[in-house]
Amino acid sequence: MLASRSLDTDLAQSEKQTLFRFSSLYVLLTLIIISIFSFIYFELQKDLMLVQKKSTLQKYSKELTQSLKQLHINFDKTQIYPRSDKYDSAIFDNEKKLIFETSKTKLRLDKILYLENGMIYLVDIPESYYLGARYVIVKIKDDGIWLEQTKKEIIIFAILIIFPMLVIGYILLRLFLKPMREVISFLDKFIKDTTHELNTPVSTIVANIEMIDKTSLDEKLLKKINRIDIGAKTISNIYQDLTYLTLSDKITANDENIDIGHLITQRVEYFTSLAQAKKVILNKNIIKNSTMYIDKFKISKLLDNLISNAIKYNNVGGKIVVSVDGNKLSVKDTGIGIAKKNISKLQNRYVRFNSSSGGFGIGLNIVFQIAQEYNLTINIDSKENVGTEVIITW
Repeated sequence: MLASRSLDTDLAQSEKQTLFRFSSLYVLLTLIIISIFSFIYFELQKDLMLVQKKSTLQKYSKELTQSLKQLHINFDKTQIYPRSDKYDSAIFDNEKKLIFETSKTKLRLDKILYLENGMIYLVDIPESYYLGARYVIVKIKDDGIWLEQTKKEIIIFAILIIFPMLVIGYILLRLFLKPMREVISFLDKFIKDTTHELNTPVSTIVANIEMIDKTSLDEKLLKKINRIDIGAKTISNIYQDLTYLTLSDKITANDENIDIGHLITQRVEYFTSLAQAKKVILNKNIIKNSTMYIDKFKISKLLDNLISNAIKYNNVGGKIVVSVDGNKLSVKDTGIGIAKKNISKLQNRYVRFNSSSGGFGIGLNIVFQIAQEYNLTINIDSKENVGTEVIITW
């Protein structure tokens, strides 16, 4: 059987979620910082490489200009444009129109020195116009050595930075969580101690009210006793919920065959005074009785929470029917209902969709825990302003 989760488990999971969210954000910010520094470093290395290549390209540009000069002077004798096995070149006129190029490439004149598509370009402006050339562009293929070296350096830099940053972030988070963890631990202990102290007075009040012979009381006193009875049972139900949440991992299950019809009769009778206070009609309908092999406290807790919710979220003058038909237990009300989009969220602890009716949002969470432990199937059929039916099958 699956053990029910205690508050300690929930707190541990909440802490893990906080750690995960903070770590994710911290890692993301770290990666962004590393990316920014890597980009800046990459651009610096590229500019450094271009500066180193500039002198080589300028040297060839001067040689090309001299060759253009000779071609300009001896144009009638030869019309062969100067070429190089290592460099490509192109010349443009004063209006930036192409005169000639050794290879067809998209060229630009808005930069003096740049890297594009694996080629390094230098735009030079000769002192004299030979063959009408105002702009001379020379280019050379980038060998990529600087690029591979830069990539390696960036990877090493990232590895050396990210792991210390993660360790620092984890240490900082643990330090930040320590005060919160201490407060939560204190509150958890306080709730457990308070719950334990409530047991005796609540049980005493409920037991003594049940022993009072209400038939001998006058109407005015009977109303006062009924109010005390309702208040005591409400406190008792909350006490049992808190006990289950805080001590469920320590409660030993005593599974036995439980007469479901008899249990429904007991619990309906127990909640009758609460229902009457809200003018809600609470009935039982035992179509076909059956037994269930389960811990009596847990199945009672499951049934109590379903009935309690049906009363709490019902309309004044509404109806509730608790029925059993073989292996199917049903609690149906004519209350405010639940929006379809919220039904899947009902099993989450502390979730409430109506703040006007009070409660802590733990009742249905307990129902789902018990159902999971004993492999019970829960189906919820609800329509807003019409009502809700919770069906338990086994």
